[in-house]
Amino acid sequence: MRNQNTLQNHSQTKKTKSSFLSSNPVMRRLDKVDERADDRAATYGGIAMKTIYFLLFTVVGIFVQLITAKYFATGETFDINYEGFQVSLYMSETMMLIGAVIAAIVFQLLAFFARATTPVTGALYCVTQGYFISFLIFKVLGAYGLEYLGALALLITMLIILIMAILYATGVIRVTKKFKMVILTLFITVIATSVFSFIGYLIPFTRPMVEAIRQNFALSVAAGVIFIIIAALFLICDFDTIDHVVNDKLPKKYEWQAAFGLSFTVIWLYLKVLDLIITIAGKKNNS
Repeated sequence: MRNQNTLQNHSQTKKTKSSFLSSNPVMRRLDKVDERADDRAATYGGIAMKTIYFLLFTVVGIFVQLITAKYFATGETFDINYEGFQVSLYMSETMMLIGAVIAAIVFQLLAFFARATTPVTGALYCVTQGYFISFLIFKVLGAYGLEYLGALALLITMLIILIMAILYATGVIRVTKKFKMVILTLFITVIATSVFSFIGYLIPFTRPMVEAIRQNFALSVAAGVIFIIIAALFLICDFDTIDHVVNDKLPKKYEWQAAFGLSFTVIWLYLKVLDLIITIAGKKNNS
């Protein structure tokens, strides 16, 4: 990371900036903390170990999906089309998937705003994300013998994280108010586009136009790439906040929130990379 003097100056000016421009809610809350530790202060090593802890629970979620899948493989099935792949789903496993999505939202909010629960609720959130990741890899891609694309998405994600870490550590990319504003603008634009698309789909008059746009391969790939870029830039903000936690000597308890915030961004990045790969593979599958 950058030298100590630069970090100290950065942390002193950080409080004058709008915390709304930080990455995810966890990191925004940490940016506003001015509590200091006398002896047990947060460390990079502590945050790294807790990040690994959360990500390991994502692996647990993958195994949960694989183990329970056979128990839900009963009853009637129905077919859906996901990014060009025809997938047959049992009603029971569909309900389980919906339950995992709802649980993810609940655990995410608890981990964000109930700081004391983060070690548990953050871990449970990661389990739900692992469940969804496993569904995409082994149910959607697995039906076509393309499970290896999950590993490819992991390699690409790790490469992006490494590149972003190097760009941040060397100062090539600096976290300034302008930098955060650019990220915020990109994020709001993408979210607004998604909302308008959803509303347009509900209106019969505009539904054909929305469906045509969604089925456009080039636009789908472009949207996927934009999401990946946004997630990668959010990593830079997360690294910056972690520097604030460590170099401003916040108490060790804040390691949990910093680690969960970073894990949240990493999982989001992986899902976006995986979704883009599925989109491309789906196009080839239908060629």
